[in-house]
Amino acid sequence: MHTQRRHTPQLGLTLLAGLNCFVVFLGLLFLGLSWQATGRVYKPPPPATGDHSEHTVETSLPDSPEKTPSKHFQSSQGRHASSVMSATVATQKFSFPFSCAGAACLSQPDQGTQKGCVQVKALQLRDLQENPILSEASPAAVVGALVQNENHAQESPKPPPGGFTAAARVLQVCAEASQSAVVPRQGAFEKLTVESEDQRPAAKRQLSSESAARTITVVKKSAVRKEAEEHRDLKPKAHLGPSAPPHPVAVGKRRRRKDLFTNSEVFHRVDSHVIRAGAELKDKCVYDVKTIVQSITQGARNELERLRAIWVWLCHNIEYDVSGYLGRSQKLSSPEEVIAAGRGVCCGYSSLCTEMCREVGIECQEVPGHSKGIGYLQGQSLKHVKSDHLWNSVLLGGQWFLLDACWGAGRVDMEHERVKRFDDFYFLTDPEEFIDSHFPDEEKWQLLDTPIPLGEFEKRVFKTSAFFTMGLRLIQPHHFHIVTDDGEANVSLSFSRPATFTYEITQHRDLLHCGAPEQKESSNSSFGLLTVSHRSMKLQLLPPASGVYDVKVFARPETATTALLWVCSFTVECPIPRAREEIPENPFLSWGLQPVAGSLGITGSSQGSKAAEVEDGVYELALKTSRPLMVLCELVHPELEAAVAKRCLASQIQPDALTCHVLCPSRGFYRLSVFVRDYEKTEAKFQNAANFLLHCKGKVVRPDELYPPHLGTACGPGTRTSEAGLSKFSHTAALVSTQQGKCNITFHNQRDLELHTVLSREETETAAVPLSRHLFCTYTDSKVTVSVSLPDAGVYRLGLYAKITPGGDFNPMCDFVLRNSCDQPGPPFPCVYSAWRKGFVLFEPRVGLLEPLSWVRFRVRVPGAQRVSVMGEARTDLKLNKSRVWEGEVFSGNGLQQLKLASTSGVSSDMAVLMTFDIKQLEKEE
Repeated sequence: MHTQRRHTPQLGLTLLAGLNCFVVFLGLLFLGLSWQATGRVYKPPPPATGDHSEHTVETSLPDSPEKTPSKHFQSSQGRHASSVMSATVATQKFSFPFSCAGAACLSQPDQGTQKGCVQVKALQLRDLQENPILSEASPAAVVGALVQNENHAQESPKPPPGGFTAAARVLQVCAEASQSAVVPRQGAFEKLTVESEDQRPAAKRQLSSESAARTITVVKKSAVRKEAEEHRDLKPKAHLGPSAPPHPVAVGKRRRRKDLFTNSEVFHRVDSHVIRAGAELKDKCVYDVKTIVQSITQGARNELERLRAIWVWLCHNIEYDVSGYLGRSQKLSSPEEVIAAGRGVCCGYSSLCTEMCREVGIECQEVPGHSKGIGYLQGQSLKHVKSDHLWNSVLLGGQWFLLDACWGAGRVDMEHERVKRFDDFYFLTDPEEFIDSHFPDEEKWQLLDTPIPLGEFEKRVFKTSAFFTMGLRLIQPHHFHIVTDDGEANVSLSFSRPATFTYEITQHRDLLHCGAPEQKESSNSSFGLLTVSHRSMKLQLLPPASGVYDVKVFARPETATTALLWVCSFTVECPIPRAREEIPENPFLSWGLQPVAGSLGITGSSQGSKAAEVEDGVYELALKTSRPLMVLCELVHPELEAAVAKRCLASQIQPDALTCHVLCPSRGFYRLSVFVRDYEKTEAKFQNAANFLLHCKGKVVRPDELYPPHLGTACGPGTRTSEAGLSKFSHTAALVSTQQGKCNITFHNQRDLELHTVLSREETETAAVPLSRHLFCTYTDSKVTVSVSLPDAGVYRLGLYAKITPGGDFNPMCDFVLRNSCDQPGPPFPCVYSAWRKGFVLFEPRVGLLEPLSWVRFRVRVPGAQRVSVMGEARTDLKLNKSRVWEGEVFSGNGLQQLKLASTSGVSSDMAVLMTFDIKQLEKEE
C-alpha cells in the first residue's frame, strides 16, 4: 500500500474524486451492457514495472471472466487509474474520441482550459521522449503511462503546475473531448503519432479535430466498419500551407528512391494506363481535376502508384508554356486553366500536382527556389535574385521526397524553345542529386543531413539527369569554373558501368541552355585529349588561345548505339595558351583502347592512353587478343597524304596478337586508329577498337625508307598461314633486315600446297634483270626454302601465295618486308622453268649470271632422271654420284648463248629444260 500525502489542492481533488465516481459508474454500466451483448471481457493492465510498454489493453473471449484484480490496483491510486481506464473504454465503445491534445483545445475557447490542454500535451511529449518505446505502444499503454505519472506526482513533495495531477488532467481532457464531433476511423486501432508543433505541417494544424490531435481508440471491429461506412465521404481534405516542415514522422535511416522501387519498369502497368486514360480524357475535353485523378489512379494499388499516375499524367499532358514564360502571352497557373490549355509554367505544374495529390490523400507541398534551367547564367550570384522555379515535395510513409513534373516533361532552351522529352529521373529524385540543379528558398527543403549554402550551389558543376542514370561520378574538378595551369585543364569522371565519352569545347556563352545540342554523334575537336580506362575517363583540355570556353561532356552506355547525351558542363578560363603542335582530329571519341575493345576481342595493349613518343621515326604497337581477329590500321597526320600514309603501316595478324609497325615521315602528332573484326566473320564490319596519339619530335624516316606499295593486310606468318598448313617459319616477324642483301626464309608446307612467290618494290626505273630472277624456291619433302638475293639497297616486298583448292586461284598467305642496307648488288638466280618440280635441288651454281670462258662446276639433284645435261656451245652430261647428285664441270663459252640445264626421264627421251644460266658478255676491245 502507498502512503497518502497531503497536498494543497485538497478541495479540487475532492470534487474531482466525486466526478470520478460518477464517471466510473457510467463506465461500469456501459461495460456491463457490452459484456452481456458480446461476451467480451476487458482485462486491466498489469502492475507497473518501469517499462511503460507493458501496459496493454486486451480484448478476448475467455471461458469465464477474470475477477481478481492485481495488487497494484488495490491502492487508491490503482482504483483511480482503473476508473480512468474504465471510463476510457466506456466512452470509446460509443465512438467518443479520447483526445489528449489539440482536439479539446480547439473545441474550448476558454483560456484556462486551453492552458490545461497544452500542459497535457507537454506531459505526453515529455514521456514519449523519455520513453522511446511509447512511440510504438498501444493506446492503452500510453494511458497506463499517464496514470503512473500521476502516482509519481502524488508522491512528490510539490504539485505540478496548475495544481492538477496527471490523472485529473486526463479526465478533464476526456470530458471535453466527449463533446466533440464523431469522426470516422480507418481501422480497429489507430497508431499513435506524437509530433511537436514545429514538426507538424501547417496543413495538419488546419484540419478537423481528428487531424489536429491523435485519437486513442479501443473499439469493436464491427463498430469500426459501421462507422467507416457511415462517414466514408466525411474525411477532411488536406490543405497544405506554405510552411509545412519537411521532417518525417517516422524516425530512422532515410530511404532512397531505390528503396521505394528498383527501376521504373515496375510502373509499366500504371504508366500505360495513365497515358491511355489521359488521351481519352483529352479527347472528351475533361478538365475537372477530381474526374481526371479518379480516372488515372484507377487500379493503383497503393499510395506510391497513385502518385506515379499523377506525375506521369502531368509529364505527358502538360507542355511548358514557352510563350507565357517569354511574355508573349499571359501565364497560365490555375489548375483549370493549365488543364484546359494543356500548357503551363513551373507554378502551373506544381499547383496542379498539389491539387491532384490532395484528391487522393497524399500530402504534397510546393517548394519555391532557384534552378539551373532556362535563363540560368553560369556563375551568376543568386543572393539577391528572386527565385524562379517551383517544384514539389510529397510525404510517403512518413518521409518527404522530391519531384519536378516540369523538368520531367522536357527541357527548354533560349534558341530552340521547347523540346518535349519524358525524363523519369525527376520522379522522387534523391536529395543528394536534386541539389545539383534545384536550390530551395527554405533550407529544410534540401532534405540533406548537411545542407549546402547558396554559394556552394552556384559553384557546383551542372549535371544532367543522364549523369546520374548512367552511374557517373565526378572526380575533378569540384566546381564548374576551371582556370588552366600552363595552358592545360583536366576533367575526370568515374563510372560503374562501361561507357563511351566525347566532348565539345566552344567559345563561352552566358546562358547554360542556349541552343547547344544535348546529343552528339562524335567529336571534331582537336583542343583536347580524351582518354578512357577501365573505370574512369580523363579529359585533358588544351585551349587554342586566351579566353573563356564552354566544355560539354557527352556519354552513353558502351553497348548503346544511340547518340551520346550531354552529362555535365564546365567553364574553362585560359589566361595563357600552351605553345603546341596541332593534334589531329579524333572522330572515334577517345584515345587509348576504346571501352568496347574487350568485347571486340582485345585484352591488352603495349601502349596506354597517353601520347607515345616515337624514336627514330619508327614505332611498334602490340595488342593482345582473346580470339583470332582481322585488323585494319589508319594513320593520320595534318601534313600526310592518304597514299603516303598507307606506306607507313605494316600489320601482322596472329591468332592471339596483333602487331602494327608504323613509320613517321614527318614531325608532330599522329593518330593511329585500329579497327578489328572476328577473323572468321568475313561479312562483319570492322569496328574501331583503339586510337593512339603518337608524337614524333626527333628523327624521321626518308621517303625511300617507307614500306613498299601494295603491301597486304597480313604481314609475316600468322593466322592465315597457320590455317593453310604453312608452319615453322624461320622468320616469325613481318620485317626482315639484311646487311648482305641475301637471306633464306624457310617453312613447312604440310598440306603440299602449290606455292608462288613475288618480289616487288617501288618502281623507280626499269631494271636490266627482272626482280623475279632474284627469288629462288626449293622444295624438299614438306620443307620450303625461299632464297632472296636483292639487287641493291632499299625496301622490298616478298609476297607468298598458295592454291588452297586444286585448280583454284592463288590466295595471298602473307607478305614480308625486306629491308636491305647493303649497297653491293646481289646476283640474280637462274631462270626456272615449269619442269623444275618438288624434290629438285640446285647446289651449284646458285647464281644465274656466269663468267665467260670459265669452267663452272654443276651439282644438282633431279629425282627420277635418267640423264642430266648442260647444253651450251657443246653438250656436257653430268654424272650421278653415290649421294644421288648429278655433278660435272662445264665450260661457259664466250657468252654468245645461255647454258641450259635439262633432264630426261624414263617415260620420254625428250630433254626437258629445268633452268637457264646467262653468261656475261665479253667486253669489246677498242
